[in-house]
Amino acid sequence: MSDQRYSLNEFVEESRQRDRGEGLFELESARMLEVNLNGMVWSKMGAMVAYVGAMKFTREGMMEHGIGKFLKKAVTGEGTRLTKVEGQGRLYLADSGKKVQILNLQNETLVVNGNDLLAFEPSIQWDISIMKKLTAIVAGGLFNVKLSGTGMIAITTHYDPLTLMVRPDQPVRTDPNATVAWSGNLSPEFKTDVSLKSFFGRGSGESIQMEFRGDGFVVIQPFEEVTFQGQG
Repeated sequence: MSDQRYSLNEFVEESRQRDRGEGLFELESARMLEVNLNGMVWSKMGAMVAYVGAMKFTREGMMEHGIGKFLKKAVTGEGTRLTKVEGQGRLYLADSGKKVQILNLQNETLVVNGNDLLAFEPSIQWDISIMKKLTAIVAGGLFNVKLSGTGMIAITTHYDPLTLMVRPDQPVRTDPNATVAWSGNLSPEFKTDVSLKSFFGRGSGESIQMEFRGDGFVVIQPFEEVTFQGQG
């Protein structure tokens, strides 16, 4: 009798796409976002892995969001490269096997590391925030995207995220390379602690930390996302 545990039919049945009826954004798996598209959505450039239906993909125009954002993107290099996806059908997005987190903003604001933004609805307003003090020191966290309004967004993390609460009497310091997002009312400061040089901030020759003070939260991941080799 043949062993049916590893049959092709079993594999197809276990891994096939399923409609969960969750709306615009669905987690097809922990690392795959399904967008039930009927209109338009913004996605990270290069994140499309498959689609079913009729869709048009357009790279974000340089001047589409005004001269201010164009200048910011010029300063940050490529910045957050976005693709406008229009049409109807099922769109599948992923980013290097990172875990996908779906968030439904309700007239709220979230700041996301540019590397960790996967997709968002056109109803969401966005702007680029430049981390000037990190220029030429560390790439992960150099630029961030401020997302505001009401609608769905999807972010990615390496492994499971951890959210730390920030209180007026309990500031939080993080490694920029491990910092994914934070509540929109917080404005991080940057600190250098030479005594922690060997323990904090592997992507740079110094210990650069983000310090969050106030009342809110910050999301971190158990991974330092270094996009280039720093000095030292």
